[in-house]
Amino acid sequence: MSRAAKRTLRSVGMAWPWLALIAGTTVLVLLRQSYPQILAYPEGWTIPLADWINVAADWFVERAQSFFRAIAHGLDIAFSLMQDILIGLPWLTVALIVAAAAWQGGGIRLAALSVAGLLYILISGYWIQAMNTLSLVFVALPLAVMLGFVFGYIGYRSQRARWVIMPVLDLMQTIPAFAYLIPILLLFGFGPVVGLVASVIFAAPPMVRNTVLGFQSIPPAILESARMSGCTGWQRFLWAEMPTAWRQMLIGINQTTMATLSMVIIAAIIGGFDDIGWAVLSSMRKAQFGQSLMSGLVIVVMAILLDRITAAFAARQLPTASFVGLPAIRFFGLLAVVAGLSVAAGYALPGLWRWPEWAVWSPAQDINRWTESFLIRYGGAMDALKNAALYYVLLPVKIGLEKAIVPFTWGVTFVPAAKAAYWAIAGLSCLVAFANGAWRGGIAVVVGLAFLYFGATGLPWLSVLGFAVLLSWQLGGWHLSAFVGGGTAFLLVNGIWPQAMLSVYLCSVAVLICIVFGGLLGVWGASSKLASNVIRPVNDVLQTLPQFVLLIPALMLFQVGDFTALLAIVAYAIVPMVRYTEFGLRGVSPTLIDAGISSGCSPWQLFWQVRLPQALPQILIGVNQTVLYALGMLVIAALVGTTGLGQLIFLALGRADAGAGLVAGLGMALLAMMVDRILQAVMRRM
Repeated sequence: MSRAAKRTLRSVGMAWPWLALIAGTTVLVLLRQSYPQILAYPEGWTIPLADWINVAADWFVERAQSFFRAIAHGLDIAFSLMQDILIGLPWLTVALIVAAAAWQGGGIRLAALSVAGLLYILISGYWIQAMNTLSLVFVALPLAVMLGFVFGYIGYRSQRARWVIMPVLDLMQTIPAFAYLIPILLLFGFGPVVGLVASVIFAAPPMVRNTVLGFQSIPPAILESARMSGCTGWQRFLWAEMPTAWRQMLIGINQTTMATLSMVIIAAIIGGFDDIGWAVLSSMRKAQFGQSLMSGLVIVVMAILLDRITAAFAARQLPTASFVGLPAIRFFGLLAVVAGLSVAAGYALPGLWRWPEWAVWSPAQDINRWTESFLIRYGGAMDALKNAALYYVLLPVKIGLEKAIVPFTWGVTFVPAAKAAYWAIAGLSCLVAFANGAWRGGIAVVVGLAFLYFGATGLPWLSVLGFAVLLSWQLGGWHLSAFVGGGTAFLLVNGIWPQAMLSVYLCSVAVLICIVFGGLLGVWGASSKLASNVIRPVNDVLQTLPQFVLLIPALMLFQVGDFTALLAIVAYAIVPMVRYTEFGLRGVSPTLIDAGISSGCSPWQLFWQVRLPQALPQILIGVNQTVLYALGMLVIAALVGTTGLGQLIFLALGRADAGAGLVAGLGMALLAMMVDRILQAVMRRM
C-alpha cells in the first residue's frame, strides 16, 4: 500500500464522525423535497415560551407596577431637576464648568478640545437637545456607578456571589438592549425615565467588572499591613482597599459613562422627548441627511468629550501622570467663582445666557442639496454597487448558489453539469487534503462549499445542530458541546430558527469583510507609523459613534435594505480587527525578528513565518470581538429594514410583547455567547 493511501486511511479513521455527519446531511438534502420538515423545523415541536413569559410578566406587572411607578416618579423628579439646572443656567456657565473639569483632568489641550466641541453644539443649534441628553446621563451615571460598585464589591468579598454575578453580567451585555426595554416599559411607563432605567441596567456591568478587578488586584502586602496596624474592617476598606482599587474603578467609571450615553441615545427610540437621540432618529425617518449628520456629530462630540474627560481623570492616578491639577478644595472653589461670574455676565449680556438665533449656523440644507445632486449624478453607480453586492455576495450566502445563480441576477443558469462540476471540485479537494494528512482542511473545504451552495437558510436544521455540537465537542469537550447544543436547541424549539439563520447570514458576511479589510489595515498600520497615525483617529471616531448614527450615511446613499445594514455593521465591527491586528504585529519580540533576518528571511517570509504566527493569538481576539460587535449591531440594523432576530425584537417592542422580545433577545445573546466560547476554545488550542 502506498504512503499516500496509508495517510488517506489514517485521515478517514480520524475524521469518521465528520464523514458520517456529511453522509447524513447528503441523505437529508436528497429527501428535502419530499419532507419539508427537514428544512423547516416543525411547528408542533415548538414550545410557547414567549406566551409563558407574557403570562408571568402580566402577573408581576399587575402586582408590582405601583411600586415601580413610584420609583419612576422619583427618578423623573431627579431628571427634571437636572434638566432645569442644565437648561436654566447660562450656556456660558455650563461651557466654563465643563472646560474647567477638562482642564483639571487633562490640562489645557483637553480644555481647548472641550471648548471647541461645546462651540460646535452651540453654533449648530442643538444646545437644548444636548442638555436634555446630558440630564439623563448625569442622573443615570451615578446610579449605574453605585449599583456597579455595590455588586462588584459583593462579588469581590464572596466567591459564591461572583459565580452568580459574572454569568448575569455576560447575559446583560449580550442580550440586545432593546429586548429588556420592553419589561422596563411595562413597569416604569413611557417617557424619558425608561431610557434612564435602561441606561443604569446597561451601563452597570463595566463598573462591576472593574470593581472586582480593582479589589482583586490589591497587593497582599497592603492588606497585611492594614491588619498589623490594627485597622477595623471599615478602616481597612477606607484607608487601604478603596485607595488601591480606585485607579481601576476610574477606568470602570469611564466605560460606564460611555455605555450610559450610548444607551440613552438608543432609548430615545421609545422615550420620544426632545433630546439629541430623538433629533437624529426623527431626521433619519424624514430622510434629511444634513440634519441627521449635524445632530449625529453632536453625539460624536458629546461622546468624545465624556470619554476624554473621564479617561483623563483615570490617567491622573497613574504614577507617571504629568498633570495633577488643583487640590479638590481649590478646584471646587474655582468652579464656584467661575459659575458666579458667568451667571452675572449672563444677566448683563443676554447673548451670554441664551445663544442668539442669529449666531446659529448649520449647513444641513446645503448638505441635503449636495446629497440630492450627488445621488442624481452617481445614483446609477450606487445602485450598480448595491446590486452587485446583493446578487454576487449577499444572496449566495443567504439562499445559496443553487437558488442565487439565475439569469435575472447572474445572467447564466446553474445547469446540472455545472452543479456536478462544483461538487466534483469539492470532493477532489477533500480527497487531496486527506491524502496529504490534512483531513481538517478537507472537511473545512466541504463544509464551506456546502454552506455556500445551500446558503444559511437552505441547510437542514438537524445538520447545523450536528455540526455545531461536533465542532464544539472536538474543540472544548462535552461542556462546550452541551452549551452549544443547548443554545442551538433553544433557537429551534422557540420557533426563531429562520430569523437566527438570517442573522447568521448577514453577520457572517460582515465578519468576513472585517477580517479581510480590517486585517489588511492592521498590517498596514503595524508596518507604517504614518499609517497608524491616520488609522487611529478614524478608529476612535468609529468606536465613540453611537451605533445607529453609523446608519445615517449608508441609509442616505443606498436606502433601506441588507446592503445598507451590512455597511453599518462593517463600520462598527471593523475597529477591533484593525486594532488587535496592529497590536499583535507590533508586539512581536524584536529578538525573533532579528533571528529571522539573520536567517536570511525575505520581508515576505519574515511576515508569514515569524510575525504572523506570533501575532495570531491577538488577531484571534480581534476576530472574537469583531463577531460580538457585528451581532450587537444587528439589532440597530433592523432600523433599516433587515430581517432576522433584530426585526423580531423591534416588532415586539412596538407591541410591548415582553415574551417575544426576550425570547429573540436571548436567542441573539446565545448566538453571541456560542461564537465567543468556540473562538475562545480555538485560542486555547492554539
